[in-house]
Amino acid sequence: MSFRLGLLDKSPIAEGSTGPDALATTLAAARLADDLGYHRYWLAEHHGSPGLASAAPEILVSHILAQTRRIKVGSGGVLLQHYGGYKVAELFSVLASLAPGRVELGVGKSPGGLPLATRAIQAELAPGSARDLDRKLADLDAWLNGIHHGADIVPRPAVLPDRFLLGGSVDSAVQAAQLGWNFVHADHQDGDRDKTLAVLDSYQAIAGRRPILAIAAFAAPSRAEAEDRLGELRIVRPVFADGHAVNLVTEDAAHEYARQYGSEDYRIEIRKPTAIAGTADDVHQQLQALQADLGVTDFIIDQPVADPAARLTSIELIARQARRAAA
Repeated sequence: MSFRLGLLDKSPIAEGSTGPDALATTLAAARLADDLGYHRYWLAEHHGSPGLASAAPEILVSHILAQTRRIKVGSGGVLLQHYGGYKVAELFSVLASLAPGRVELGVGKSPGGLPLATRAIQAELAPGSARDLDRKLADLDAWLNGIHHGADIVPRPAVLPDRFLLGGSVDSAVQAAQLGWNFVHADHQDGDRDKTLAVLDSYQAIAGRRPILAIAAFAAPSRAEAEDRLGELRIVRPVFADGHAVNLVTEDAAHEYARQYGSEDYRIEIRKPTAIAGTADDVHQQLQALQADLGVTDFIIDQPVADPAARLTSIELIARQARRAAA
């Protein structure tokens, strides 16, 4: 059975390079993915995060649409708690008007940054609105569909952007299905198979189809190089007494997050996400195994490696192996 492949790009800043260098690599990777036949290319959103240049996915979406021919381009995802639904609907209506049928709007629920950056970006929001995500999602959907009372969206595209909710829980999967949205399960942030199956099954029970699965994967000419590049990939999760929690990469980052959050009452959980590393054939075989086990036919790949040349090589190796397997 065949499956579709997409890429999620966080624009990582390699050691010794700069943010503009990372964005140049993102553009090169998107053009390569377009040439190689990937189905979609998504841009992440992070704020004030050392090592990531992904602050404005909607700008990168526009730039990449102009420099590619056929690949779908989208956000993975716009962090809706920071914005009004009307403005997000406007932005993606303009994008969809410029590139009909190629624009995808992915929405995430997390703050996507350290607390000080989150406070800065939310400084002008009405009190409590950042947490009112259920209303914001409903408003965003209504404005895109042209059924919201009051202000309309201009321009209204001939082809609306496809809509995706990003999440890692049964509640998020159910919410996406009830809205009529697509869903992307963040398995690259949580390797719990039982939880993943529960999320996938919950979405399918309402929507009638399997959601997309986000995974971490990386290919290199040799298995040893790929495993060395990926290293001991893990998610470090500070969990605070008030229930707040966030996924980070290192324990140092977790302690810095706690300092900015203003709390010393927290514990750190270590999670092992689903991660695939090896040759192109190794990656393809493990994707086939995931497909057989979970019934997923659509993957979006996060490459947790910053080195530009290694990232581009991985993109090419995975695509060429998928072509050989399909043939």
